[in-house]
Amino acid sequence: MWVHETLRKRKDCGEHHHLVQELRLDDGRFKAYFRMSRGQFDNLLSIVGPSITKMTTKYREPIGPAERLSICLRFLATGDSYRTIAFSYRVGFSTVVGIVKDVCEAIWSCLVEEYMPFPGTEVWKDIAEDFQKLWNFQNCVGAIDGKHVTIQAPANSGTQFHNYKGSFSIVLLAVVDARYCFRMIDVGAYGKSSDGGTLSTSAFGQALRNGTVNLPPDAPLSGAEGSMPFVFVADEAFPLRRNMMRPFPGHNLTPEQRVFNYRLSRARRMVECAFGILASQWRMYRRVLGVSPEVAEVVVKATCILHNFIRWHSANEEDPSSRALCTEPSAGMQGITQVGSNNASRESLAVREKFATYFSSSAGEVSWQHAAVS
Repeated sequence: MWVHETLRKRKDCGEHHHLVQELRLDDGRFKAYFRMSRGQFDNLLSIVGPSITKMTTKYREPIGPAERLSICLRFLATGDSYRTIAFSYRVGFSTVVGIVKDVCEAIWSCLVEEYMPFPGTEVWKDIAEDFQKLWNFQNCVGAIDGKHVTIQAPANSGTQFHNYKGSFSIVLLAVVDARYCFRMIDVGAYGKSSDGGTLSTSAFGQALRNGTVNLPPDAPLSGAEGSMPFVFVADEAFPLRRNMMRPFPGHNLTPEQRVFNYRLSRARRMVECAFGILASQWRMYRRVLGVSPEVAEVVVKATCILHNFIRWHSANEEDPSSRALCTEPSAGMQGITQVGSNNASRESLAVREKFATYFSSSAGEVSWQHAAVS
C-alpha cells in the first residue's frame, strides 16, 4: 500500500487543514498552539519556506512548507511523541521523523546569521553597556551557564549521557546578554560532563583561552583608576579566570566580597532567566525527548534561534523604530547561597578583588535601595 487509507484523508480531516486554519481567526489561541503569533509564523515561513519545499512529482503531491513547519513547531511546542503528531496531522510516522529534523536544520541555517551572529568587538561593547545600565555590573559581556536537556537513554551508550540528576541528557552551554538573548551556544556535550568540563571542551571555551573571542581591550570602570578586563559572569561550577568571574566561596566573607557576590548574582541570573523563558516557551524541555542525541542537538539549536527570533520580533511589534529588546531591572533579589571553591591564577584572583573593591566604593554604589546587602 503506497499510502494508508486514513492518511489519504489528510486534507479533509488533518489538523493543519482544519484546526490550524480556524486558529488563524483567533490570535490568542494561535499563539497558544504554536507558541508564536500569526505574524511571526508567517514571517518565519517566508524565510525557511524555500528551504523546506519539496518537488512535486507524477507519483504524489508533497506536503507543503506551511504544513511541514506546523508539524515541526507543534513538536517543539509540546514535546509530544512523533506518533501522536502523526495521527493528528494524518501523516506517516516516518514522515514526521524526517520533517522535524529537516525543518529544524533549515530554521538554524536560515536564521543563525541574522539572529545569532558571532559578536564582534563593538557588539561586545554594546552588551557591556546594557549590563551596566540594567544590572549594574560594568565590563560584563555575558552570563554563561549550562542546562541539561533530558533525553531517552541512547542504546549502548553506557554512562556517557547519565548525569548527576540520575537521568540521561545532553548539555546546552549558553552565553546570554543583558536582554535574555542567546549570543553563543554549544549543544551536544555528554550529560556526565560538568559545566566547567563542557566549557573547556567547547569551541567557545577554547577561543576564550586562546584570546580569539574578539573581546574589547581593557577599559576603566567609571569613577575608578586603572583598566579592568571585560568578563563573563558564571556560577561556582566554572573556573575563575581573567575573563571569567565567579563568586567568592564560603560563608565568612568580608563586606566587599558579599557586595561583589550580590552584584555578580544580579548579572548572572540573566542566563537562568533565559533558560526559564526557553523552557516555558517550548514545552519539549519539560519532557523526556524520545529522540537520538543527534536529533536532540538539532531541535535544541532550533529552539534557541527561535527564542531570539521571537524576542526580536516581539520588541519590534511594540516599537517598530527600535531593534532593542526592552526589559527593566527587577527590584527583588534572592539571597546569595554558599558557593564552592576552585583553583585560579593570581591574576584572576586580583581581578576579582579589584571588582569587589570597586563595587564597595562610592563610585561603584548602585543607585537604588535594593543594592545594599543585609
